Amino acid sequence: MTTISTLELAKNTARDAGGLILSMVGKSRIYQKGTSNNLVTEADTASERLIASTIKNHFPDTEILGEEEHKADLNAPSLWIVDPIDGTNNFAHGIPQFSVSIAYAEYGIVQCGAVYDPSMDELFYAQRGCGAFLNDLPIKVSDVDAFDNSIIGTGFYYDRGALLDNTIKAVHILFAHNIQCVRRMGSAALDLCYVASGRFDAYYEYMLSPWDFAAATLILEEAGGVWSDREGQKNGLHSKGMISSNRNLADVFYDVVKYSSIDARKIGL
Repeated sequence: MTTISTLELAKNTARDAGGLILSMVGKSRIYQKGTSNNLVTEADTASERLIASTIKNHFPDTEILGEEEHKADLNAPSLWIVDPIDGTNNFAHGIPQFSVSIAYAEYGIVQCGAVYDPSMDELFYAQRGCGAFLNDLPIKVSDVDAFDNSIIGTGFYYDRGALLDNTIKAVHILFAHNIQCVRRMGSAALDLCYVASGRFDAYYEYMLSPWDFAAATLILEEAGGVWSDREGQKNGLHSKGMISSNRNLADVFYDVVKYSSIDARKIGL
């Protein structure tokens, strides 16, 4: 067993898992997980097993929380939070917008994280207090300070009820504020990294799990961005949903897309 930092392990393992899933595009059996809209593939489980075995080889006493097979306490003293494929529906349909997300946390605070897009060979990463990077170059959020210059990212949860209705209502309201456009890409981790790198100016999604955002929110913070849960509260890894942006748009963006405010509004669509 070699000595390796948690950040280097996250980066290296994200790349290895990304290479594995890229080799399985179009070759992986697809299953339904709960609903017909929530898919899991053989590549998801293969990726998570590769990540978990690599981590355990270096840190045998750590805990792992993974989307598919590993459960753990979010407040554990040593915890890896893993999404083996973020954007499985894209992966299953051959759409090249999916990622591997790996974060390391201690007592509920993420210390480092990496998000790898194997289709673009883009590795986003950060360590707390050390800045954020894309393929070893520093990144930062945009300086856009008005909606009419902004590109907003969003995502849809698998639920086809109130969550979807409110997401679409928020899109309607954002366009009423004269934003440039909305993008729904399909990988929450990449969406957050796009805010971190200035490609998006803000992003919201009303239901996410810790493995979706653990690594990417640290990358966003280290790039100068801000984020909260869907009600604008600071609940860290226990957050339900996500509101994120650069600092210039934060207050007005929270006011517009806060979930309870959207839920209470009645608009004609």
